[in-house]
Amino acid sequence: MLHSSAPSDRPSGFAAEVRRRRTFAIISHPDAGKTTLTEKLLYFGGAIKLAGHVKARGERRRTRSDWMEIEQSRGISVTSSVMTFERNGLVFNLLDTPGHSDFSEDTFRTLSAVDAAIMVIDAAKGIESQTRKLFEVCRLRDIPIVTFINKVDREGLDALELLDEIASGLALDLAPMTWPIGMGSDFRGCIDIAGKRALLPEAVRNSPYSKAVELSKLEDLASATGIEERITGPALESLDLARAALPAFDAKAFLEGHLSPVFFGSALRDFCVEELLDCLASFAPGPGVREAGDRIVEPEEAAVTGFVFKVQANMDPSHRDRVAFLRLCSGRFRRGMKMFHVREGKPMSVSSPILFFAQDRETADEAYPGDIIGIPNHGTLRVGDTLTEGEELRFTGLPNFAPEILRRVLIEDPMKAKQLQRALQDLAEEGVAQVFHPVLGSWPILGVFGALQLEVLVSRLKAEYGVPIRFETAPYESARWIDSAEPAELARFVEKERQNIAEDRDGNLVFLARNDWTLRRTAEEWKAVRFTDVRERG
Repeated sequence: MLHSSAPSDRPSGFAAEVRRRRTFAIISHPDAGKTTLTEKLLYFGGAIKLAGHVKARGERRRTRSDWMEIEQSRGISVTSSVMTFERNGLVFNLLDTPGHSDFSEDTFRTLSAVDAAIMVIDAAKGIESQTRKLFEVCRLRDIPIVTFINKVDREGLDALELLDEIASGLALDLAPMTWPIGMGSDFRGCIDIAGKRALLPEAVRNSPYSKAVELSKLEDLASATGIEERITGPALESLDLARAALPAFDAKAFLEGHLSPVFFGSALRDFCVEELLDCLASFAPGPGVREAGDRIVEPEEAAVTGFVFKVQANMDPSHRDRVAFLRLCSGRFRRGMKMFHVREGKPMSVSSPILFFAQDRETADEAYPGDIIGIPNHGTLRVGDTLTEGEELRFTGLPNFAPEILRRVLIEDPMKAKQLQRALQDLAEEGVAQVFHPVLGSWPILGVFGALQLEVLVSRLKAEYGVPIRFETAPYESARWIDSAEPAELARFVEKERQNIAEDRDGNLVFLARNDWTLRRTAEEWKAVRFTDVRERG
């Protein structure tokens, strides 16, 4: 249990609690079925009794990981959410990430908090651009990946063709764990390869998974299931070709990020979701070591450490709340602990930590490495902050990236200028947008990665803060952080380019360039000044 009453102070008990954590994210291109798979993982994990409803205190409550109004109306994920559940003695922390590329910065930070990932691929579309980008982020962090090829019950690419595209396109070894028995209109179920089972629907062809038929050998598929030979024959033939060409599953290669187990299935119809979850339980790593400057933090260290990878305001609009998501990296956390806020250099009491189920929550009496806890606060914690039991260390790997779209913010009601300032500060701390304040001029400039982020900003400012706004094209195309090893030279540059200088939310200097040519020319002219498109947070 997350709130264990066992004597966790004993090293053996603490180590066991650490080992039973599995913290993972789901990554995909939009519309690959990520949100549906999230719900079904929760269903098979026992966290909900029907897809879309929570089993908690005898009530049936909505379990949308997409909980914002704009997410529900548009059918997309635009913010990360956390869901914790238990299954067969293991604790799973599932981090749902935005699929849309406009929110890639939020996804990048979320991936810093996980130990494994599920990559969802649409069987009809194969590898798509956002999938490729997110895979590369996982590769940079050596995150083990399980592949789920979704929607095999619809018309799609051939199974062998899909495997070849993934293996060659991502330079990744693959090991099939389940295999489709026909696809599209000919779909009849899936083969659990290692378990030698046929996973079948009910009598109605398009119904969900309902039964498993044991196979003494895979060649008995047609006789054991009654499925037509015209479908089982090609399925077994392509499976034989795949097994001959691809390596067998190897747990070590998986943990090193070189090999991905592949599950063909249908999240909507429950095929191979439970097998996917069993794979995470059996082979996904528990909490790993974390880099913190010059030293490595081990999860089984006695002292509690953690870092904030996300801040979310107004998950409960009626309470105007603000919650920091803290990934625990070491030690046994207990409610009421005094933690050292490294950036502020002072202690803070964590008296009301929470565990998440999307926007639903409960009090966390204790938590362990790998767990994600929420810390309600009023602006004290930011993305990138580190909390410890006294040690001055800082976890790295949570950067800000230079935005690709810059817009001026214009308020429709000047009487709400202070509300706008507070709202923009909240949203900047969440990572929804970056806010730059020009040294000369009063209107803030917002930086985002895509147009959809602007829609989200307009929607949230109006719904959550009651501040209608509109955007105006800014006279700038690029933003770069600036610094220099020569303070005098930096001061001269700032004075000369004063009309193009702004400060970010932390007071760091930013150069706003009117176009790429101006940026290149300025960088060539001022060689002692560094222009960077990435800056570490915290």
